[in-house]
Amino acid sequence: MPSLYRLHRAALCAAVFGIAAISTASAEEIIIGAATAQTGGLAPYDQPALAGLRMSLDELNAKGGLAGKYTVKLLIKDTRSDTAQTATVAQELIDAGAKIMITPCDADPSISAGQLTQPLGIPTLTLCGSAPVLTGAVGDVMFGTYPADNVQSTAVADFAVSEGKKKVFLLTSPDSTYTANLPEYFGKVFEKKGGAIVGRGTFSMGQPDFSAEITNIKGLADKPDLIMTAAYEPDFPAFIQQLRGAGVTIPVYGADAIGTPTIKALGKLVDGVVYTAAGYAEPGSKLEAFNAAFTKYAGHAPESTYEVNGYEIGLILDQAVKTAGSDDPKAIRDAIAGLKDFEGITGKITYAGTDRMPLRPVALMRYEGGEGKHVQTLSPDAADVPAP
Repeated sequence: MPSLYRLHRAALCAAVFGIAAISTASAEEIIIGAATAQTGGLAPYDQPALAGLRMSLDELNAKGGLAGKYTVKLLIKDTRSDTAQTATVAQELIDAGAKIMITPCDADPSISAGQLTQPLGIPTLTLCGSAPVLTGAVGDVMFGTYPADNVQSTAVADFAVSEGKKKVFLLTSPDSTYTANLPEYFGKVFEKKGGAIVGRGTFSMGQPDFSAEITNIKGLADKPDLIMTAAYEPDFPAFIQQLRGAGVTIPVYGADAIGTPTIKALGKLVDGVVYTAAGYAEPGSKLEAFNAAFTKYAGHAPESTYEVNGYEIGLILDQAVKTAGSDDPKAIRDAIAGLKDFEGITGKITYAGTDRMPLRPVALMRYEGGEGKHVQTLSPDAADVPAP
């Protein structure tokens, strides 16, 4: 297994036994349920985000808990990256007394959990699910935490235009909200700013052969100068290997899901690939300090920005409980919804005035020599962001 899958001993026990208490019980204890993918296709995203959340809650518990008053008991159950299993374990966590629910890094399983928490008024936060349709599909208890797909795609489109790109080929998959919609958001912004979509292709998640899509790209009369896709593991590695093997050198742009050790390990094969992240550790920044602290905590360096995103969820919950002045789920939900310019680790985070998908900066990265290099950090103009 890549080192991304490593969690410290306590986290590993949690994954095996399905339940973890961060601290001993106290008179004022609040249960947070975490329905997360410890195995399966979403594990490379859920595991690091959960590790960051655990670190945050451990630190808060050492100071008395959320708002210095409510000791957190974190209950973890494995969704196995399956939508139906997510609903099953979410119900088990509700039955165990969860007053706050954490869901996977994907819209579909998060929606299945949210359909259970919404009628009960339990505030629900996805670890790093970024589909902007997520909150509307569930209701007012559901919150995103990561930059939304339409925000990420706007930042990438702005960058593509600034690089002089004129023609794009969109590669999508109908198998997930992320892979279906994110490239289309890009296309809307790209066209609005003078670019053209010269071709489209589709794939099934988990397919090993991309020869038909590559033949389609090579056969286009109007040649693209850019390929945009939201494919991720294992599809993106298969696609980029076969694309380059076929002699196609067109630049490929993606989003946050390809900022992982598996993609990085492809080395020069992914040189030039652009992707997004929740932040970049500038020298002297809060994120640089977090990375050092996480390394000490977990025994290995963070390998993405999912770790810090999970950590920031703990900070958001702490602030919300302070504002609420209680552990009442509705009061906590209202407090999260009212957060404005909250100082996180990666920058300011705002929920006030949104549909509960946060406003926050997007870091643009590009692989060079097998390393992710920071290109720039953007805060897209809200008027440019396409509607869900």
